[in-house]
Amino acid sequence: MGLLTITNWGNPIKAGVKVNRSEKKDFVAKLQDEFNNSSTIIVTHYSGLSVKETETIRKSMRENGAKFKVTTNSLTKLALANTNIKSIADLFSGPTAVAYSSDPVAPAKVSVEYRKKFKNFKIIGGAFEGEKIGEEKIVFLASLPSLDEVRSKLASLINSPAQKIASVLAAPAGQLARLVFSQSKEIENSSQVLGKENINGWFR
Repeated sequence: MGLLTITNWGNPIKAGVKVNRSEKKDFVAKLQDEFNNSSTIIVTHYSGLSVKETETIRKSMRENGAKFKVTTNSLTKLALANTNIKSIADLFSGPTAVAYSSDPVAPAKVSVEYRKKFKNFKIIGGAFEGEKIGEEKIVFLASLPSLDEVRSKLASLINSPAQKIASVLAAPAGQLARLVFSQSKEIENSSQVLGKENINGWFR
């Protein structure tokens, strides 16, 4: 009594493992904390992936500073309930895995990369800084440079005293990504004048 089955986060292909209700509560609390400390969350479907393919994605996420976990939808929805991204709860249907990080770009980059490599790996949607986003915005996030490159780019673009540049370099990842996002919208609005090549070049 009091036992339930959840998917083993370590290996999504194997059968579930049993945990008691106390462990379930801790499980949800930890996931909620990780979501609250993440800038970007990507929801994916992994049905049809082999164990080797899943481990390849997980390893690449880890090497890029992100986490990749197979989730139990009911527990994930509980974890989302007390966050600012509860609007993405409806994305958790079917065989889902979630990628997330405090780095706003890393999980998007890796997800898009392996969506191209593995036909059974699908991007469903996600969240960026509390905003629900679709695949198109995730692909855009993936096109952005790394955080170090963003910091360098912004520092070179801002015509400000040294102390202001220093504050940009020290800014949290989410703030930098939001700035690039807002800049990108202005640039995209001028795409007919500038051309896509110039727009893409700004971010490289």
